[in-house]
This record gives sequence, structure tokens and C-alpha cells, in this order.
Amino acid sequence: MRSGWIEGVALRGLHFLDAENAHRVTVLALKAGLISGGNTSADPRLTSSFWDLEFPNPLGMAAGFDKNAEVPDALLNLGFGFTEVGSVTPRPQPGNPRPRVFRLPVDEGVINRYGFNNDGHTAMRKRLLSRKRNDGIVGINVGANKDASDRIADYVAGITEFADMASYFTVNISSPNTPGLRDLQARSALADLLQAVVSARDLCADKAERRVPLLLKIAPDVVDEDLKDIVEEVLEKSLDGLIVSNTTVGRDELAGTGPHQETGGLSGRPLFRKSTAVLARARKLAGPDLPIVGVGGIDSAETAWTKITAGADLLQLYSSLVFKGPALIGEILSGLADNLDHYGYASLREARDLNVDVWASEEI
Repeated sequence: MRSGWIEGVALRGLHFLDAENAHRVTVLALKAGLISGGNTSADPRLTSSFWDLEFPNPLGMAAGFDKNAEVPDALLNLGFGFTEVGSVTPRPQPGNPRPRVFRLPVDEGVINRYGFNNDGHTAMRKRLLSRKRNDGIVGINVGANKDASDRIADYVAGITEFADMASYFTVNISSPNTPGLRDLQARSALADLLQAVVSARDLCADKAERRVPLLLKIAPDVVDEDLKDIVEEVLEKSLDGLIVSNTTVGRDELAGTGPHQETGGLSGRPLFRKSTAVLARARKLAGPDLPIVGVGGIDSAETAWTKITAGADLLQLYSSLVFKGPALIGEILSGLADNLDHYGYASLREARDLNVDVWASEEI
């Protein structure tokens, strides 16, 4: 009771700060061991295996929170089954001018236009090498510098740089905050990109002592025809999975007042419906075997369960923690286990796709 009260006060205190400053304070608090996740012991039925990785539970921290790999182990200690660092670009870059992130309290959403601000490959590699523990699943989300003359080369550089330390890679072509980046989702450009990163990954297999899984992170704003092209290229190039989805440039789901018309990507609760519909459509296009990570608007055990039944194998969240704090992690994991009890399932895989047709037909 007292721990929860203290964390509630701390969360409210963070909301008196500018959103970006509050994020920085949170990272520093994690570094200092001042944030705990409460009871996050996961039910063994929530474990799963994908590629050569054993996930202790399906809930991960999405990319964007730990851009520079400062606190991957602290995040795992909160109870996450995995975490994803980045996006990281070859060279450091400051990102867009501040202010560039905005809370939408009424909608429980966040708009950001960070623009891939990060410390670059060299700094991230140094931090990952200094980790005190070598276990835990830490994915690396790779991107391209804003001023890159050859963006595909930047992605290849990321694969080459981190092949020996990434649990998996995410190729991020779906941020709305780097001009022209989403153009890489067009089929011809995507085919070239995927061929290049797959070749780079395979060339690094000896260095990595494994074939590092490669996932593609896509936007929720793709039309059905483009989504079909994307999934076909993913399957043709034998990528290992999809992450659906990044933030949206749409504002249709917003009800509150405030900075809701700021430019940038919208995440949190308002993204849930669109991202879940695109997830379900991607699942139907991809078939049953391709692992898909569902992201966007997960803020409860109910929404996490919905993502599973709409086609997700694994889950990620970020923005909901801004409003609900780290106790949410344990609440979601406990709720997923309760759903398994309620429906009599032995694993989440048995529940996957139960509502995929319903969500795939959702108008967006």
C-alpha cells in the first residue's frame, strides 16, 4: 500500500515537469534503482519461444524509451520479458528542436516529434558492453541519420555494428519524424532495404555466433494495398517478424483539448484501435507462422489480451507508463494469466487469432 502510494505521488510529481524532462528524470531514477515494478512474477504459462530466444513473458518495453541503452537491465528488472533500445543511428544527432513531446492527459496519449535524437553507434556499443548482466532479451532498433546520403547503408551499418550483442534487430522505417523515412515502406525501396539488411545479417553470422532475428517495424497509416506489399516482401526476403505498429500521424481518435494538433507521431490509448486493426490485417496476410509484435495503446490486461486475440505473439508498450506507472507491468501479466484461467487455455498461443477476423474488418 505504502509503496503504491509513494509511486503514485512520484508519478503525479513527474507530470509537473515538461514531458521530456520527466522522461530524463525517470531514466536517471531507473539508473539509481529508485523505481521498482512491484509484483511482476509471471505465470509460467506466459513464457514462449521465438527464433532462438526464450521469452519469460510476452510484454516488452518498446523502442523510444531507452534510446541510448542506458537502462536495459533496470527495465528488465521491472518485470518486462524483453526490452528494445534505440532507435540508434550511425552518427549522433540532436533530433528536432524542443519542445518535441506532448502529453494528452484527457486522451491518455502522447505526441512526439523527437526525430531520432540519440548518441550514435559508438556510445551505445560502449554502454551495452558495460552491462552488469549478460542475460535478458535486449533488441536493438536501428535507424538512419536524417542527413544520410544513403539510408540503406545506415541500416546496414547498424546491423554490422551490433550483430554480436543484439538479441534481435528491429529495422525502423516507420517513424514519422524523419522526413522521407516512411518512403522506404514503398515496395521497390523496401525490397532493396530488406535485401541489404538480410545480407548484412547473414554476413555477420560468424561474428554473432548465431543468425540474429530481423524484424521490420511498420506504420499504422499504411493503406491495405501497401500493407499487402510490405508483408509479401517480408515473407519473400525471409525476415523473422513484424512489429505493428509505430505511431500515427492521424488525429481522428482524439477527444481532449490541449496540444492535440502538434505535429509528430501519436501514441498511447488513441492509437489502440487503428494499430490493432492493422495488426489483424497483417496477421491474415502473413499467415500463422510469422511472429508479430503488437504495439499501440496497450494500457491494461484487457487491451493486451485483445492484441493477442487479434494476432500478436508478443507485446510492447511505452506511452501508457507515462500515465499509469510501472505497476502496470504486473497488472497486465497477472491479467493475462487470469484470462488463461477463465478460458481454459494452456498458453497465449491458444488464444492468438481468436478475434483476428473481427479486428481485420474494422474500418480505419
